[in-house]
Parts: sequence; structure tokens; C-alpha cells
Amino acid sequence: MELGVAPEQAPDTPAYVTIHFEQGRPTALDGTEMKASALLKKLNEIGGANGVGIIDIVENRLVGMKSRGVYETPGGTILYFAHEQLEMLCLDKETAHYKALVAQKFADLVYNGQWYTPLREALSAFVEKTQQTVTGDVKLKLYKGNILPAGTTSPYSLYSEELATFGEDSVYDQTDSAGFIRLFGLPLTVRAKLNEKLEKKGE
Repeated sequence: MELGVAPEQAPDTPAYVTIHFEQGRPTALDGTEMKASALLKKLNEIGGANGVGIIDIVENRLVGMKSRGVYETPGGTILYFAHEQLEMLCLDKETAHYKALVAQKFADLVYNGQWYTPLREALSAFVEKTQQTVTGDVKLKLYKGNILPAGTTSPYSLYSEELATFGEDSVYDQTDSAGFIRLFGLPLTVRAKLNEKLEKKGE
């Protein structure tokens, strides 16, 4: 190990960190504002000491061959996890799901050395738009190679306990779901009827 220790050698007591994000960018660690580079360096120290961010993978190289790599990215792993926790709270379902697709292509462009391309610029513009409400604090628990969420808050949180209830409430009529299910399943009903018609025709 170059940046830390193996999980088995990490302390027996967990470490906690709180990262603040402003529009998707990390700006403070445990209440202290700092540049992203300094923040990442500090997370490398804390994460490395707790065995976080070690990965052993077989990856696909640009030329097609597969290669095995063992990487240490404690700070990056923590930042990625924290940012993902905040996006869960602040992004709507459709945007979050589509951004996951964009992330794969974005990663390919960067890996393949295609940063200075029109497509990368277009994808960056999309990502920039999605981050306008990704602001808040993410507290994490680091323990023997694991990262566990310990609390996320944001002024742009889309979570509402009142709306998310599965019990009886006055927020919306639970019986509305019946109509929704029928409409959502309509394409499957049409396809099933077509298949039934074709099967009868083939008899």
C-alpha cells in the first residue's frame, strides 16, 4: 500500500467526516473551507488510514486487451460516495437515472484521452445543469475499508416523509394507483392481445 493500510490493519474505531458541497463541488471538510485539492489530500490521509479506496480489478484497455490493476484512491472514493449520497436526495428520478448513463460515456471519453472533444463539452454542460441543486452536507462513517452513510442534509432535498408514507394519509388517494397501474401496463396488454391473436391465426 502507498496511500494507506489494508482494511485488516485499520483502526478498530470508526472515523467520521462531513463534506460540504456547493452545486456539486466539495468546498469544506468538517466545517473547514478549503480548496478541492487540499480537501482531496486530507481525505486521502483519513481514508487511507482506515483502509478505504482499495480496488483490485480486471479492466478493458483502449486497444481491447484486459489487464489487472490494483488501485488506491481513498480520497476519490470518499468524494464519489458522498456526492452520490447528496444526489440521491437532490435529483429527481429521471435526471438521476439518465445521469448514470451519461457517466459511463463520460468515463470512456476521459479514459480514451478524448477530453477536448465536442461530445465531452456537451456532456459537461448537461452535468453542470444537474448540479445546480446538489448542495448540502454529507456525513460518512469510515470503518475498516467500508464507507457508511451517517446523515445527509440539503436545502434542496426532494425527500418528504409526509409524501413517502405507505400508510393511510390525506396527501393523496391510495386508490389512484389502480388507474396508474392500468395505464402503465397498457403497452403490455396490447402486446399480449396481439400475441394471442397471432397464435390463434397460426392454429
